[in-house]
Formats: sequence, C-alpha cells, structure tokens
Amino acid sequence: MDRQQVADWVAAYERLWRTPGTDRLAEIFTPDATYQQGPFREPVVGLPAIQRMWEDERDGSEEQFEMGSNVLAVDGDTAVVRVHVRYGPPRNTEWLDLWVIRYAPDGRCRAFEEWPFAPDQR
Repeated sequence: MDRQQVADWVAAYERLWRTPGTDRLAEIFTPDATYQQGPFREPVVGLPAIQRMWEDERDGSEEQFEMGSNVLAVDGDTAVVRVHVRYGPPRNTEWLDLWVIRYAPDGRCRAFEEWPFAPDQR
C-alpha cells in the first residue's frame, strides 16, 4: 500500500458510509475482516457482523457529517490515518480519530482499529 491507495480507501469508506445499505462493504473489507471500535473494545469479526454494526452505528445514509482525513503513515500493509468528523443535527458532535488499518494483498481491509476522541473526553 502507498499513501494514495490508503487515501482512496478512506474515500471509499466515506462514500459507502453515505450509501444506503451495506452490500457494497465487501469492496473495502475482506470477508473475515475485524473492526475494533476502540482500543479496549472487542472486535467485530466478519463482514456480516461489520455490516450489522454499520447499520446500528449510523443514523442512515442521509446522516449529516463532514469528514476530513490525513494519511500519517504507511508501512507495508499497515496504515495510520487521522480522521476528523463533525456530525450535524441531531447529534452535533465532533470526533478526532486515529485509524490503524491493515490491508490484504488485494487492497481491502483485513483489520480496522479506531481510536476515537471527543473534545470533552479525557
């Protein structure tokens, strides 16, 4: 993986978050991928479980948000990305995340770990 491939993957992630349904998540996650929503959280394992988690976590594909990202590092099959998300109504929340993404040889994610931080979080 290189920085452009990682940036393209992040753009696809955002596009799919904004897309109704979760059928297309197989474009960016392997069938056996893991998705860890925090450093001490149990990972969600497998594409069907990730699809259910996405539907549970978002307010639908029409959810209002702005997202910016910066690829911080790429080393072989592993990338670290800083992501800033601002949700609009009804949430009106803001997050600054670090994503650690491990890729399969085909460029899809095989392991995703996020470190989410809110402005008032200690």
